[in-house]
Amino acid sequence: MNGRMTPGDRKALGGKSLWKGAALTIGALAAGGLAGALLYLLWSQGAFLPRWVKWQDRVIHDRSGEYEITLNRESVHVEYGGTQIWTSPEGAKVQDVLSCDIDNDGEDELILLCWKIGRYGVHRPFWIEKDERKWSQHLFVYEYAGEEIRPKWMSSYIGVDVAAFCSNGKEGFWSRLLLTDPVGEVSCWKWDSWGFSKEKTDVSFVVFGDNLIHEPIYRYGLREDGGFDFLFQNIRDTIEESSVAVINQETPLTDDPAGYGDYPRFGTPAQVGQAIVDAGFDVVTCATNHALDRGAEGVGFTRDFFTSRNVLCLGIQPAEEEEQRPYETITRNNVRFALLNYTYGTNGIPVPAEHPHMVHLLKDADRVREDVAAAKADSDFVIVFAHWGTEGSEQVDDFQREWAQVFLESGVDVVVGTHPHVLQPYEVLTGQDGREMLVYYSIGNYISAQREESCVKGGMASFTVSLTAEGYKVTEYGLQPLTIRRREDGCYMVEMTEE
Repeated sequence: MNGRMTPGDRKALGGKSLWKGAALTIGALAAGGLAGALLYLLWSQGAFLPRWVKWQDRVIHDRSGEYEITLNRESVHVEYGGTQIWTSPEGAKVQDVLSCDIDNDGEDELILLCWKIGRYGVHRPFWIEKDERKWSQHLFVYEYAGEEIRPKWMSSYIGVDVAAFCSNGKEGFWSRLLLTDPVGEVSCWKWDSWGFSKEKTDVSFVVFGDNLIHEPIYRYGLREDGGFDFLFQNIRDTIEESSVAVINQETPLTDDPAGYGDYPRFGTPAQVGQAIVDAGFDVVTCATNHALDRGAEGVGFTRDFFTSRNVLCLGIQPAEEEEQRPYETITRNNVRFALLNYTYGTNGIPVPAEHPHMVHLLKDADRVREDVAAAKADSDFVIVFAHWGTEGSEQVDDFQREWAQVFLESGVDVVVGTHPHVLQPYEVLTGQDGREMLVYYSIGNYISAQREESCVKGGMASFTVSLTAEGYKVTEYGLQPLTIRRREDGCYMVEMTEE
C-alpha cells in the first residue's frame, strides 16, 4: 500500500464515523433521559427541599388524652381508642405536628406543618389559572370529631418559611401560633376564622422619672389657667407613638387647696393628675418616699383619681383594700405584662399598722420574691419600678445593687429606678442561669424646681419587648436625655436634648 486513501476508502470510513457518532449521541440521550427521569423522581419525592428543613419524629396527645398523634417518616397517624383512624394525605410531607386550641373554642385542633407540590390548597384565587409545579410549605388544620379527623383549613403558602413551631413559654397556652423561621426570627399568627393572619408582637415602653411638683410649678399652673398641660406638651408625640407610657408621680394628689404643699410634705393639685391623663400616660408609679405626705387620705385620693380615669396606679393601695395587690397587669399586642412598684421608705412616716399594704416597700426580700413569682405566673414579662438610691448621687449604692440582685434571681425582666433626682447608669445584668435583666438605676427627674445642674438633667428610658425563640425579650433599649427649662415668666418645661 502506498498510504494514500482512495475515494472508496474515504466513503467507507465516513459511513463508519457517522454510525459511531449516531451511536454515541443515542447513548448520551439515553443516559441523559435516565438521569432526567431519576432527577424528576427525586424531585417528586421532595429530595431537593431546603437544607434548613428538619423533619421531626414525635408522639403527642390532644389535651383530652383521647387521641394519640404519631409523626414518623414525614407522615402522621392518629389513633383513637387504640385504633388508627386517620393518616395524613398522600403527597404531603409532614415536617412537624401540633395539637392545640388555636381558635379558642375550647377544643383542640390538629395542625400539620407540611410540604406539597403547589402553592395553593384545594381552592385557589380566581385570578390564578394554574397552580405552580414546585414544592411549597403549608399549614393544614383539622378538627377532632370522634372517630373522624375533619379538614378545617388547608392553607396556601402563608408567605413565610417556617423552621419550627415554638412555645410562648406558657405550657398549654396556644391562643396564638408562634412560628420560627430559618434564621431564628419568631412570628405570631392569629386564627381569624378564615385562616391565619400575622400579628404585631413588638411592644415599646417609655418611662419618665420623678414628677416632682414644687410650689413654683403648681403656683404657675394655678395662676395661669388652672391647667398643667404645659408640663407634657413636648413629649405628647413620644407618648402617642409608644405602646405603654409610664411616669413616676412623686407627690400625692389632692383637690383641697388647703392641702397643697411643697417640701418636705408635698400636696399636688389634682389638675396635675388630669394633665397626666390628658397627655396619654398609661401607668403612674406612686410608691415613693412622699407617698404618705398627705396621709391615708392622700393615698386613697391619688389611687382613686387615676384608676377612675383608666390609668394604672402602682405601689399604693387605699385603706379599704385589705388584701395586698403586689402587681397590676397590662396587655399590649397580646403580651401580658406584670408591673410592680416599691419604695425604700416613706420619710419616717409609718405605714398604718392596720393597713400594711398601703405603700409597697422594699423591706422583706422573701415577700418581694413571692410577689415576683406570682407576677411571673400571671404574665409573659415582669417589670419592677423601684424608688431607691441616694439622693443627688450619680453612683449606684449598695442598697440598689442588693435589691437588683434579688430582682435578677427572682426572674424580673426590667427594672426602672427613680428617687435620686439625677441620672445614674443603666446596664444589662446576667444571672447564673443565663437570664438577662435590663436595669436603669435612676432616670432622674422629669420635672422639678431643684436648681442643681445635675437635677435638671433627666432621662426617658425606652425599651422594646419582642417575641423571640426564647420567649419575650428586650430587643432594643436606650435613654433619651431630657432637660428642665424655666422660662422668664416662671413656666417650667421639659425638652428633649442631644446625647
